[in-house]
Amino acid sequence: MASNATILGMGNPLLDISAEVDISVVEKYGLKMGDAILAEDKHQPLFPELAKLPNVQFIPGGATQNSIRVAQWMLQQPGATAYMGCIGKDEFGEKMKSICAKEGVTAAYMIDEATPSGSCATLINANERSLCTNLNAANNYKDSHLKEDANMAILSAAKIVYSAGFFATVSPDSMRIASKKTIETGALYCLNLSAPFLMQVPPFKAVLEELIPFTDFLFCNETEAATWAEVNGWDSSDVSFIATRLSLIPSVKSRKRTVVITQGKDPTIVANNGYTKEYAITAIPQDKLVDTNGAGDAYVGGFLAALSKGLTVEQCCKAGAYSAGVIVQHSGTQFPATPDYSF
Repeated sequence: MASNATILGMGNPLLDISAEVDISVVEKYGLKMGDAILAEDKHQPLFPELAKLPNVQFIPGGATQNSIRVAQWMLQQPGATAYMGCIGKDEFGEKMKSICAKEGVTAAYMIDEATPSGSCATLINANERSLCTNLNAANNYKDSHLKEDANMAILSAAKIVYSAGFFATVSPDSMRIASKKTIETGALYCLNLSAPFLMQVPPFKAVLEELIPFTDFLFCNETEAATWAEVNGWDSSDVSFIATRLSLIPSVKSRKRTVVITQGKDPTIVANNGYTKEYAITAIPQDKLVDTNGAGDAYVGGFLAALSKGLTVEQCCKAGAYSAGVIVQHSGTQFPATPDYSF
């Protein structure tokens, strides 16, 4: 089944440990609602504490894994997607494995026996969230795993290869191998700028700049687009202009790059070959919004699912808007058994 996957995601797998808590728990660990931080030593007892709560939910997370799970859900074909990243040999890793298997994602994880699986403590209080992340094993993925015969077979068979920019902090060599492989196979390489800090830290920005010429579909939101323009001295905050200019960065491939910039509830802007077009999304009523954290990941998941079917950009944007609209009505990247959507 593994080498039948149409879409391959490569990224940083995290297990979201999500629970509603009293504000005293938030204060006990010096956290703030609406904030997202990397865990320090003082936060380590928080993870087992949350895991023991009766209302706890364990949800596979990490940006790329979120997108792949949503794409799999939209496609409803077991084994249509595959995912690579590094987990530990532990209970959290087993939870991610079992959920991905149940959902139909072919999870080809690298196992780090010496390091615990990455996790994100998600504290919920009054519909607000505080996120505290232990990258742990997710930080240890190596390109040697990708080079194993079985995994290269997955990469070679994929028609779409996707990574969030966060993976550039972990295994840029894996991204280089994957992006160059798509020239050989004719697959689409897809990349997400993911976060302003990736463009503001020179070594990470250099990886993104190296990968964009290999990229067929580049995703980001309006904040990330504005940051890219700022750090490159483009002297513009006009999203259409930035999308156009990103689409015109020279490609090493014969096809033109498509740039997709989401703007929350505002229309998505898509640029290709110097031309831009807007695609409206269906706004979700405020009283139905539960968690907007995974909206961007979910949009990409729906978009890639439609793209794997050979559909038009307009149809891909429609699928992305649908999946994002479903995800924001749930806590974490969770969804009903089947989508109310057909390609």
